[in-house]
Amino acid sequence: MKKTQQKNPFVNQVLDAEERALEESFERGEFEEVTGAEFEKTKKMFEEASEMYRLLHLSKPITIRVNQLDLIKVKASAKRKQIPYQTLLGSLIHEYAEGNRDLSL
Repeated sequence: MKKTQQKNPFVNQVLDAEERALEESFERGEFEEVTGAEFEKTKKMFEEASEMYRLLHLSKPITIRVNQLDLIKVKASAKRKQIPYQTLLGSLIHEYAEGNRDLSL
């Protein structure tokens, strides 16, 4: 039976300037190992941040009342752009939320 040799995926890895600086700092021993309570606190902080990021980027279904003629126009516009009308409405809402679109009443 042949013995398979594991390959190192990091051989010949091309690093950018920031990655090289981090690797050199690590090799010089400029990093400290975090253990115990401090490690658990930091780990929990990153887990919470990760979960919050995930939750904030979920789509949320909503129900709105729209004038029928307006909806027909939106659907026609979306069809011309070859996208679902829900995507078009979501994009408009996102642009408004980001301050990239004004609303005149």
